[in-house]
Amino acid sequence: MQNLYIGVMSGTSMDGIDIALVNITEKKVKSIVSACYPIPSNLKQHLLTLCETKQTSLQNLGEIDHKLGKLFANSINNFLENNKIDKKQIKAIGCHGQTIYHAPNGNNPFTLQIGDANIIAAKTGITTIADFRRKDMAYGGQGAPLVPAFHKAVLQNKHINRVILNIGGISNISVLIPNHTVIGYDTGPGNVLLDGWIKQHLGKNYDKNGLWAKTGKINQDLLNLLCKEDYFQMPAPKSTGRELFNLPWLHKKLAGTNLKAQDIQATLVEFTALSIANEINKLKIQSTLPCELLVCGGGAKNPLIMQRLSALLPSWSVLTTDTKGINGDDMEAIAFAWLAYCKINNLPSNIPEVTGANQAVCLGVIYQ
Repeated sequence: MQNLYIGVMSGTSMDGIDIALVNITEKKVKSIVSACYPIPSNLKQHLLTLCETKQTSLQNLGEIDHKLGKLFANSINNFLENNKIDKKQIKAIGCHGQTIYHAPNGNNPFTLQIGDANIIAAKTGITTIADFRRKDMAYGGQGAPLVPAFHKAVLQNKHINRVILNIGGISNISVLIPNHTVIGYDTGPGNVLLDGWIKQHLGKNYDKNGLWAKTGKINQDLLNLLCKEDYFQMPAPKSTGRELFNLPWLHKKLAGTNLKAQDIQATLVEFTALSIANEINKLKIQSTLPCELLVCGGGAKNPLIMQRLSALLPSWSVLTTDTKGINGDDMEAIAFAWLAYCKINNLPSNIPEVTGANQAVCLGVIYQ
């Protein structure tokens, strides 16, 4: 018997809307079909400006929230039509929404995802679950990362030390060590700086296969400066996003330097890989079990990043999650389908040791 859910994710990179149809039971999570739909360039630019300048009017914010909700809904309806899926078969949609600001620290922590879920529910006619992060924060957590709970459910293996690494705009890890508490957190930048830098200089959305970075040379002084960012000295639980790692942040670090653009791109690749490897090396795993680093997200397609991770982590087998039966492009969309399943079935879906919440809770809000 099928138990169908749809997961929707548009991540920090904003390179598209990932949609996955997933069959979920108590014992199994199986992705059936997936697709990626583009975000119109003008809307994407509005979102990037919102994230990086942190300035807008209430009118503009409300309109973008509305437009994004309609885009999510239309994309889901196209997905259903293209794949000849009867919407009556779908139990619920799990939609993360687009994060435009994440501030988990301070006296009044908050996070803001937009893309009106009321519109999604109305235009699709399907129960929609959204606003996953704020319940965790209400219980003292970071509201992120949420995917480690899903990773634990589908990828934990009692005979293997596994770290699941998602390299989206921001990189995050889930640490699945047998007989140990699951931990997970954002390690720092993934593709966000790489994509922004090549867009600024070559007008491309990303550096395919790291080809431009390969033409440059790593600048050690710049690399050292980037690695001194305070975030890397913070203990977990911790989470971050575009509100910290963005092009204005990079330009401040570059003040007074006169480096070639391709050398900066090469250095940013090394920065991404090194910031990840440093966190994994901090784990100091004492087990004799084999160690696997399973990579998903857009960064898994960058051979230069994958090569550097293998070189920086010689005792780890660096693989993609595709080798374990989960398409790396779909991982987070599948995870939010699973989070919707948890909400519908009133199951806890955060891991307090990961987010810092004071208890496990069922995340998400139901829109009908």
